[in-house]
Amino acid sequence: MQITTEGQIMTKPNQPATDAMLTDIAQRHFYGLETLETRNRDALDFHDVAVWAIRHALEEAYAAGLAAATK
Repeated sequence: MQITTEGQIMTKPNQPATDAMLTDIAQRHFYGLETLETRNRDALDFHDVAVWAIRHALEEAYAAGLAAATK
């Protein structure tokens, strides 16, 4: 458990569920992305991605985190 500078308790998110949600978002926004795991091959680990796709994916991840925090 961590405490923020404002004295609020921060809990660690459910990591497997978080990983699955982030992978789902990435796969919907980045064509051809199979996994977010490192595979140690440049052709598999590096992708050309449009900035607007990155923005949309980040906005969706932010919204998901915000929704989870307000539950």
